[in-house]
Amino acid sequence: MFDLIPSGSVTSASGFLAGAVHAGIKDKDELDLAILCSEVPCKAAGVFTNSQIKSAPVILSQKHIAKGRAQAVVVNSGCANACMGGQGLADALGMANLAAAKLGIYPEEALVASTGIIGVPLPMDKIRAGIPKIKPTKGGGHDFCRAIMTTDTRPKEMAVQVDLKGTKFTIGGVAKGIGMIHPSMATMLCFIATDAVVSAYFLRVALQKAVDRSFNMVSIDGDTSPNDCAFLLANGLAGNEPIDFDSGGDFQEALNAVCTHLAKSMARDGEGATKLIEVIVERAEDQAGARQAARTIASSPLVKAAIHGNDPNWGRIVAALGRSGARVREDRLDVYLNDVCVVKQGCPTPFSKGEMISALSNSDNVLIRLCLHLGDGQATAWGCDLSEEYVRINSGYTT
Repeated sequence: MFDLIPSGSVTSASGFLAGAVHAGIKDKDELDLAILCSEVPCKAAGVFTNSQIKSAPVILSQKHIAKGRAQAVVVNSGCANACMGGQGLADALGMANLAAAKLGIYPEEALVASTGIIGVPLPMDKIRAGIPKIKPTKGGGHDFCRAIMTTDTRPKEMAVQVDLKGTKFTIGGVAKGIGMIHPSMATMLCFIATDAVVSAYFLRVALQKAVDRSFNMVSIDGDTSPNDCAFLLANGLAGNEPIDFDSGGDFQEALNAVCTHLAKSMARDGEGATKLIEVIVERAEDQAGARQAARTIASSPLVKAAIHGNDPNWGRIVAALGRSGARVREDRLDVYLNDVCVVKQGCPTPFSKGEMISALSNSDNVLIRLCLHLGDGQATAWGCDLSEEYVRINSGYTT
């Protein structure tokens, strides 16, 4: 069990500080360069994009985190530093060196992340001028959250506290990304900080599990980014008994909750979105099939467009299920739309179309639930509706 920390942030855990500045990377007068750091070295884990095209920050951070240690993350928004060849790698290393010099740590203890337009060089003159101006503080988590945003319209952050045998530890997280989001390490960035004492191997496994059931179950538009990454830093300042596989249940539950909240926040804030879509698949043949089905339905453009138009066209849901790759028996299939059964054992059931349209029109959250009656597999995915505003945002993103 865990308790939600009101107005919690990525710096809610003991020993974590953050700060941000407007360095001028973005044209608008917005925070766009930030540092998250710990007062002491941390055990660290990371999960990165599955794309074969990886940004320079991803390549560098994969190298730095390979030893399982880190003490800081330096992030910029407004420029992805992707597809820039050797210059991109040099600039990513330059960011790590500048952050390390400011904080008095080794460069390999600094992780780097960038988000923004692909194929544009980092304005290193602005970054060199901006990093020394960042002043990490205990209350700087909210500024850090705003600084990593691109097309996001609202911050995405959460922190929880866990009581483990009388000792309390905290997990705080922050994420950004409402476009180029699809299950494949879901552009998204996520940073999580905890003061728990955690074994290094368990930390890596726990993060992967949390990512698989949260960020990898989100789809906004079917696209992924060369910059996707999630970092988890644990500085051990809570002083709890070391957490490992035998004692990690509460830690995993809390980490899952933080990641799931952030993932749902991303889907809810999807570019141009007006509705959050939650897809639950129950009693699939196995969990893999349930995940395939839920992810396919949540990412279907036709399902998303129907939900935007408040159209209870369940045929689109069934069609997406059928192509998902999950095993399906049509004569066993039940489908529910906002808790109203629209298909029973593969056949349509009577319902008031007018009442359903009205219910969808007045709902910001739409639930799609399917029961396949084939086994014990279950999964949940999240997405959002597809609107004209999404096209407007992305048709002129660089112009």
